[in-house]
Amino acid sequence: MKDDKKDFLVFSGTATRYLAEKICASLGCPLGNLVITRFSDGEFAVSFEESIRGRDLFLVQSTFPNSDNLMELLLMIDAAKRASARTINAVIPYFGWARQDRKDKPRVSIGAKLVADLLSVAGIDRLITMDLHADQIQGFFDVPVDHLYGSGVILPYLANLKLENLVIASPDVGGAKRAKSFAKYLDCPLVLCNKTRARANVVAEMQIIGDVKDKDVVIVDDMVDTAGTITKAANIMKEAGARSVRAVASHCVMSGPASERVQESALEEIVFTDSIPYAQRCAKVKQLSVADMFAETIRRVINNESISSQYII
Repeated sequence: MKDDKKDFLVFSGTATRYLAEKICASLGCPLGNLVITRFSDGEFAVSFEESIRGRDLFLVQSTFPNSDNLMELLLMIDAAKRASARTINAVIPYFGWARQDRKDKPRVSIGAKLVADLLSVAGIDRLITMDLHADQIQGFFDVPVDHLYGSGVILPYLANLKLENLVIASPDVGGAKRAKSFAKYLDCPLVLCNKTRARANVVAEMQIIGDVKDKDVVIVDDMVDTAGTITKAANIMKEAGARSVRAVASHCVMSGPASERVQESALEEIVFTDSIPYAQRCAKVKQLSVADMFAETIRRVINNESISSQYII
């Protein structure tokens, strides 16, 4: 095995430095020296403060709001390409704009494809990401995509809870496939919620398909934004006789009134990964780190090893 520490470097954008530091600790390497200079008009410039010529670079940056995070990553990629890096690997734990994966009405953009094109044109050689909102987004890229799953840290946590009457629930029909995988792994029943939206981020109606009476329900989703759907589902299930209701999701977007909704809901807890930092105070929110999972994937990419064993489901 080659001495990979001499051949790769890990750098981070501003917003995801907390996770990059954990990844580097797991890899046993220092975080690369990157400086982002900001100007009074909001513009900023990126510079690598060490030689990256001939190195394999891993640039860690989630593209959660605001758009500065995506622009930082694009400038990092461009700077790396112009500084003769051997390969440029974008590590994006949370891939923003992923909900815009198709034209669901006339005259709208496909934001996920646009972001994929921006990253490709900037010069990435590989994308490492986690729990895309839609799996087909992988096909928007013409470079290899390593698509990891937060279930790698969430499922062991759920198994350790040892809930006696466990039922897995999907907050909507679109998430049924994900929830079914959880239910199969944990060998428990599956229930669904059928919802209709009044408009984006606003749920009009919701009905439960399945039995939750005297059950310990775990609602599974890929992300929680305003928490309207997940809290409404939890409240309805509690009213239907559920003994306890929890929720798990990979990405902690938690915007607007989300924290207050979760705190006031029937949820006992809501568990996320740390793909997005969570600074607000809500006693019901718990985060599990995916740093070791990303570090192991980076290690395997460096050594040209298979990453399939990273997947629990």
